[in-house]
Formats: sequence, structure tokens, C-alpha cells
Amino acid sequence: MIPKDLIAASKTIIIKIGSALLVDADNGARIPWLNALSDDVMVLKKAGKSILIVTSGSIALGRKAMGVSHTERPSSIPLELKQAAAAVGQIALMECYIKAFSSYGQAVAQILLTPSDTENRSSHLNARATIHALLGKGIIPVVNENDTVSTAEIRFGDNDRLASRVAQMIGADLVIQLSTTDGLYTADPRVDSLAQHIPLVERLTQEHIAMAGDALAGVSTGGMKSKIEAARIATESGVHMMIAKGTDHHALSNVCNGEARATIFLASGQPRSARQKWILAHVKPKGGLILDAGACQALLAGKSLLPAGVKSIEGAFERGDAVKIYDSNGKMLGVGLCAYDGESTRQIAGRKSAEIHQILGYSRGDELIHRDDLVLNS
Repeated sequence: MIPKDLIAASKTIIIKIGSALLVDADNGARIPWLNALSDDVMVLKKAGKSILIVTSGSIALGRKAMGVSHTERPSSIPLELKQAAAAVGQIALMECYIKAFSSYGQAVAQILLTPSDTENRSSHLNARATIHALLGKGIIPVVNENDTVSTAEIRFGDNDRLASRVAQMIGADLVIQLSTTDGLYTADPRVDSLAQHIPLVERLTQEHIAMAGDALAGVSTGGMKSKIEAARIATESGVHMMIAKGTDHHALSNVCNGEARATIFLASGQPRSARQKWILAHVKPKGGLILDAGACQALLAGKSLLPAGVKSIEGAFERGDAVKIYDSNGKMLGVGLCAYDGESTRQIAGRKSAEIHQILGYSRGDELIHRDDLVLNS
């Protein structure tokens, strides 16, 4: 498979952009490069693709305001200065994206996440619903790690992994990691002239992990090791990933047209089946729903669970918790993540989805359990 074919087959694409691409040696934004990126992104959107951008750069852009030298390695900057720089730089970063897409009349939206937001069940559902709502309206979500409130040390490669976690969360087809290198090599090409480029990785192995080097000095915090870990997360979630060189203007279009060299990491399964495995492995059910015959048939046909099909509720649970699903005879059909808490579910059980807002005073969507959050017994 070549990059051009993979992109053509992908509906939802996440583009991850590192600090080294966005910010120059003096901690200024590379505006012409970003304008070229916006051109390339709009070509993809016109081709019917849904695009989400995961961006670094807030700390790098905020260094100057905090009096941090552009030559100082990120690992040597105290955490409080990093977080303060992120607070300043995030505003500048979003201004750059807004201006870059303004000539197209294209709206962008800021989403700040930490890796835990994609793992906590309630936050996961909220973030996913927000992103899908934005994509549904044609808006480009611009995601960054919420460095300012991070409780742990801001460490190498968080946004590499965050891009893959977001892909897992929304069921994306492809993650494109635009980097300072054109992919994975058998050895570090900076120091080994015999290093050979690897165009395709069908299955990640320990050998591939051993090939990865460390981060480059300067503004970038993500090295090849973090990208390999990101590839593991993505491919195990049924998402393809690509590493391509992004330093040149219109690097994205070069990749899309098959004119740029890259490394493709093929997904190891379908996104939905991978997510089902994650639910079974990590989630403990806290309650139960008893369904009528019509709802049971709908689930078996691959539909989501609507409140109208729920006859009764067992136990107490919060939004995002897993619940067991039973038919009216007590046979367990499967497990799913519920979009409403137990008390709210009791109020809307047996009612039409159009009545949810009237009953609760708000709505979190028509489905009690989305089909992507449902695992049926085989």
C-alpha cells in the first residue's frame, strides 16, 4: 500500500503537527508554512474528508514571553515555566490557525485534552460527542494537550500519543504524523549512513521499537520512540498511521499525491472490533438494562440502543459507566457504555428520543448506548 491509496480510502483523518514544524529557531510561528498547510487541508476537505488537527507549539510560542531562551531544551525547563508558557502560547497558536483558514471562511475549534481525558469514561464520551458535533458541521477541531493544567510532568511525545488516542476515541481511519523525518529507518540516519528507510510496517515488533532514536535538540519534544508508541496505540485500535516529513511547504499535499516518502503502519484490526476489545478488557459493568424484544432485535442488527426499548433498570451507575444488557427473559446480550447516568436513564426509559430534552431539561444525544460502545455476546 502506498500513501496516496491509503489517504484515498480514509474518511476521517487526523493530522499531527509538531513544534519543530510550526515554530522557527527564534520561537516565531512559521506563518507561510501554516498557510500552505491550510491550502492542503482544504483540498482534503473538498474531497469529502473529515479533518482533525492535533498540534503542538503552545510552549514553544510562549517561551519568549516567559523569558526562556530558544536554545534551552524542553527537558531542562521547570514545569511551572512550561505551563505558564503554554498559557501564553496557546492563544498565539490558535490565532495562527484562525488566520491560516480565514481566507477560506473555514471555522476552527480549540479542544484542549490530556491523555486521561481519553481514558476516563465520562470525559471520553463528552470529548467524543463534541468532536463528532464539530466534524458534523464541517468545523476543523484543533486539539492540543492541556499543558497548563497537566498534573504530571509534560513529557516527550505526549501529542504523538494523544493523536492516536483521539483517533481511537472517534474511530478515525488514519493518523498522519508530520515530522522532521520521512519515516522509520533501520538505524538513526543522522549518525548511520547505512540506515535504510522502511516504507511499510505491517506489524509492529520489538525490532521496530529498537530502531527508534531519541528526540532532536531544540523545540521538539517528540522523538521516533514516541511515534512508534503512537503507532502501537493507533494500529491496535484499528487505525492506520503514517510518518512523513513535513518541513517543506505543501508537505501534506506531497504525501497525498504520493510524491513524498513516508512510513505506513497498517492497522491490526477494524476500529470497532478494537474498541470492543478495549471495553471488555478495561471496563467493569456497574448496572443493567432490561430491553424489550424490538430493542434486542435492533441491537443484533447493528443498531444503537434508544431509550424507547428499555423496560427497566438495575443498579446505580454514572454517565460513561458500563452496564449489562439483558432481554426480557434475563438472558445477557452484552455490555455497553451508557451515555446517561442511572437516574436519568430511569426517567427516559420507554420514552422516545425526541422527549429526552423535555423530560431531563437537556439531551446528550438520542442514544442510550451508541453501537460503537456496545459489545454483544458472540
